[in-house]
Amino acid sequence: MGFIQGEGRTQGTLFPVVLDDLVPGDHVCRVIDAFVARLEMSELGFERSEPAETGRPGYDPRDLLKLYLYGYLQQIRSSRRLEAECRRNVEVMWLLGRLAPDYKSIAEFRRMHREAVNEAGVALVGFARSVGLVRGEWIAIDGSKFQAASSARGVHEREAVKRYLEQLEQADEQDEMVIDPAAVATALEKLNRHPEPEAHLMRVGHGHVPTPAYNVQTAVDAEHALIVAQQVTTQATDNRSLLPMAEAASLAVGAPDSLHVVADAGYSNGEQAERCEQQGIVPHVPANRSVNNKGDGTLFDRSRFHYDEKTDTFRCPNGETLVRIQLSRRDRCIMYAAEAEICQACAIRTDCTTASRRWITRHLHEGALTRMQQRATPEAMRLRRCIVEHPFATLKYRIFGNPRFLLRGLGGAQTEIGLATMAYNLKRMINVVGGHKLAAALAC
Repeated sequence: MGFIQGEGRTQGTLFPVVLDDLVPGDHVCRVIDAFVARLEMSELGFERSEPAETGRPGYDPRDLLKLYLYGYLQQIRSSRRLEAECRRNVEVMWLLGRLAPDYKSIAEFRRMHREAVNEAGVALVGFARSVGLVRGEWIAIDGSKFQAASSARGVHEREAVKRYLEQLEQADEQDEMVIDPAAVATALEKLNRHPEPEAHLMRVGHGHVPTPAYNVQTAVDAEHALIVAQQVTTQATDNRSLLPMAEAASLAVGAPDSLHVVADAGYSNGEQAERCEQQGIVPHVPANRSVNNKGDGTLFDRSRFHYDEKTDTFRCPNGETLVRIQLSRRDRCIMYAAEAEICQACAIRTDCTTASRRWITRHLHEGALTRMQQRATPEAMRLRRCIVEHPFATLKYRIFGNPRFLLRGLGGAQTEIGLATMAYNLKRMINVVGGHKLAAALAC
């Protein structure tokens, strides 16, 4: 590993100080080294994992992966700062065997190995399962916004160009104006030059100011709060992420016959809940229900109407029948209503509706929504908060330092989250079992 010259205190003589003596046995560097050493780099997709027969050998991807894991654990994500650490930091010198790659080589490794980084994270979760740190019985899912690398001004300009092109297309279809081809070409060129076309404006932080961001999804195992699955999405809301995150979590924990998944009301989706149940995944999610906001807000809620599955009808508080009127596939619901004459003659009409008759909607997957709601007990919601909110706080402020991506694009954001979740899981595992034991288990 190399050595450093040191001066003896007792006799004033010089003696060699080996780097290995400066890194304690339970240090995180030893855990990182043991973890990366057990990875099958070529199988995971890391390039140059086997040296070429001719030419100057490149840096071993193991060394660069170790450097990045150490960097993210120390809130050092910049390739230039990592280059500096290689020349001044004793811990990094030990970890890389005193190699000092330049920032271009460091940055190129991260750019080239997006999929491989995610596969390395999967391997770490697999190891955690094998030693009992992941149980795979209860999983909590949550999402949080991370700011994109692009500026708000750049995204606003991109959206303005998109609207301009859409207006031109509509005007061309209606033959309402003469379009300048040069202006269209300029707009298209400007749109294509945008460095981060996937970033969208989302409400981030307490100020809720629209900011270029991505929605980061995580699935956290309840046993020791380890992140077993993660994904970066461009969707501002979470209501389409229940099924994909539940499936990813199930795969990560070995596809058990039954898996309990808990999430907040933002993940309410009847269709996805039903598909989860078909795969043995049991969702515990509060259902988002529409409310009767007509009038002064005191009108009868839909809970006052009883549904009869045999006749496919609703019974109102006054005992009248609401029959099926139409199906709205766009809203994924069936609409029911009573005869207008009956509603207008009803003695309690003023407590029910301000329209000519009362309408009730029933979701196409109402059964799944009802079951999901019944399972979303206060205990389950309390468990969700205890499991999933701490990892996001650690990712944002202990690992990222500032919840903003350095790499542009959805792929770059996914790579950063892949490295960050690996760093988080290693840190969490050290806190649970200790550095000595973890390094020894990884070395087996």
